[in-house]
Amino acid sequence: MEKALFAAGCFWGVEDAFMEIPGVVATRVGYTGGHSMNPTYRDVCSGDTGHAEAVEVTFDPSIISYDQLLEQFWTCHDPTQLNRQGPDVGDQYRSAIFYFSEAQKQLAQESLENLEHSGRLRKRIVTEIVPAGTFWEAEAYHQKYHKRNGGGCGF
Repeated sequence: MEKALFAAGCFWGVEDAFMEIPGVVATRVGYTGGHSMNPTYRDVCSGDTGHAEAVEVTFDPSIISYDQLLEQFWTCHDPTQLNRQGPDVGDQYRSAIFYFSEAQKQLAQESLENLEHSGRLRKRIVTEIVPAGTFWEAEAYHQKYHKRNGGGCGF
């Protein structure tokens, strides 16, 4: 199994975009990319932690490739919006790919460049591609939120 880590706005909707894909064996939502230890949802929403709401995806590379996960990432949000997605505003909602290896970094950069040159987007992509750091799992009530409570973000 391998892991991928993506931030693309509200983690509830991002988790929805990945959790039912064949080859994805687990997802969990949490916080990463910031400077504080053991952040809570309230801490992250304050904007003082530097963390992004993110989704950790555990996947079987014999069934789904990292490239295919990147395709899903690009389609589940607007990567041209800086520090926001839809009504959610703040750096905790930024678009970011957190890579675990040089191979993931290279694939992420290539996919960003391919999308940027495709002409599909009218604005410049603002997605960060940065090394994965500590992933802090979000509170239990955030995990599989829409699956347990109904609804969705409309992505």
